[in-house]
Formats: sequence, C-alpha cells, structure tokens
Amino acid sequence: MTRVVLILFIMAVIAAVVLGAALVFRASRARKPVLEEPREILKRRYAAGEIDEDEYLRRMSGLSQDW
Repeated sequence: MTRVVLILFIMAVIAAVVLGAALVFRASRARKPVLEEPREILKRRYAAGEIDEDEYLRRMSGLSQDW
C-alpha cells in the first residue's frame, strides 16, 4: 500500500513540474513584444488603404535618409 502511495506521489510531483515548466515557458513567450520595423508598418498601412501612395513614398524616403 505504501508503495502505491509513493508511486502516486512521485507521479504527481513529476506532473506538477512538467505543468509548471510549460506555464512558465508559455508566459515568457507571451511577454515578448513583437517589434515591427517602420518600413513593414508603412507597407501594411499602404496595403490596407490607410495611407495613399504619395504619403507612402514620402514617408519611405524619410526613413531612407540618415539623420
């Protein structure tokens, strides 16, 4: 009887460690912000129709300049 309890306890500890590690890994991935490059943002906004071609070209040329 004590062997069964010991085996169940060990299995519970292993399950808790695996579950805890999975939750920590998932939480660490969720916290990392995805940083978009300015050019990619402009391409997406132009493709979505948020800005017109003139605005797109003006802003792209501004990003190409070294300040």
